[in-house]
Amino acid sequence: MLELLGLGHFHPTNEITNQFLEDLDIGTNEKWIMERVGIRSRRTAMSLDYIRTTRNQDVRAALEATEFSNAYAGARAAEMAIARAGISKQDIGLVIAGCSGPDTLSPVEACNVAHELELEVPGFDINSACTSFYAGMYALSLMQPEKLPTYVLMVTPERLTTTVNYNDRSSAVLWGDAATAAVISMKEKGRAQILGNCLESSPAGTGKVVVPRDGFFHQEGRTVQMFAIKKSMRILGRLREEFADAERDFHFVGHQANLRMLESVCQQMRIPAERHHYNVEWFGNTASAGAPSVISMNWDKWTRRDDIAAAGVGSGLT
Repeated sequence: MLELLGLGHFHPTNEITNQFLEDLDIGTNEKWIMERVGIRSRRTAMSLDYIRTTRNQDVRAALEATEFSNAYAGARAAEMAIARAGISKQDIGLVIAGCSGPDTLSPVEACNVAHELELEVPGFDINSACTSFYAGMYALSLMQPEKLPTYVLMVTPERLTTTVNYNDRSSAVLWGDAATAAVISMKEKGRAQILGNCLESSPAGTGKVVVPRDGFFHQEGRTVQMFAIKKSMRILGRLREEFADAERDFHFVGHQANLRMLESVCQQMRIPAERHHYNVEWFGNTASAGAPSVISMNWDKWTRRDDIAAAGVGSGLT
């Protein structure tokens, strides 16, 4: 069984508010954004002046304009996770990374993060877009425990604001940057256990959400949202049926795509407000870093009687 020893998160300080987007004069305002997606703010690795002056019309230039790399953000989240796990970084024996938009196709982000942490350990990526955190957990659950090192570091750094066309209000209102990290073991007890997980894909929808190698993010918004609601409800129902315990508190953390989508899932699945946890309102859609960052930001609040059901969706469609 996978043991979760520590979680960590990192958010940039540069903040894209709804007022900032309104000032770009792209046909949006606070009322329009809140009604449709319920997001008040997002963070970005780019400078606000750069976005304001260029609208990010050259995605290649955007990577050069960022104030830090995926590796830097991932390493900061990893440091928090390692500290919470009560180990030293030298105890890490393997680094796995995954995200929607790696800085480099080669080397893999896991090696970039390991370099930033000054670790000489094996590293590889498991990229599954916004479900990369779940895919990493799923892959680990299939591995032979005796062949794994005692401590594995999994990192999901995301800088998708670099792929946003800030002339397009439909995508500009959604995305934020963040990173999360987890220390996992199959040999040492952790504060939390991963009781079960699953991974599904629907490759027929591969063209519905796309981040080109050298272009802007684009999606079929309504189609993807309906898929996300349907699949989140189905997975949440399955998790609740299999793991819910009347003696324990059952919490829900969904994919942080937009608040209105999450509210729809909770309403239809009868999840009370106090059991629904999110940060999309203040940090936007941070892709694979979203849901784990919610759990990380509440790390000190969870108790032994709390069960957390996390359901994610992403490009693939996964």
